Amino acid sequence: MFADKSKVRRQTRKARHERIRKRASGTAERPRFCVRRSLNNIYAQIVDDTTGRSLLQVSSLAPELRDAEGAKTAVSAALGKLIAERALEKGIKKVVFDRGGYLYHGRVKAVAEAAREAGLEF
Repeated sequence: MFADKSKVRRQTRKARHERIRKRASGTAERPRFCVRRSLNNIYAQIVDDTTGRSLLQVSSLAPELRDAEGAKTAVSAALGKLIAERALEKGIKKVVFDRGGYLYHGRVKAVAEAAREAGLEF
């Protein structure tokens, strides 16, 4: 009768993500910048949905971020800055932000704002 609380939370996040993905799709000119978070780490990638290829990916497990000090939010902000710098090196300036069904709060917000400050437009 009663569903497990974490299962319900996972299902509602997935439903939010599907609603977002109906509208947000990445192209070669404006790829999709998607964020995924786990309990301990955060992952970000830039995807071209027309070809189905990942153009760039960074996670908090990257050597540049592995020794980052501070809270998970601070590490997330460093990740946003790093992926934006790498995207600009590849010539990617405009992206579509896909928060992955997560609320725009905390670590997801830190990634997005740091990427914006580093030069990505979305």
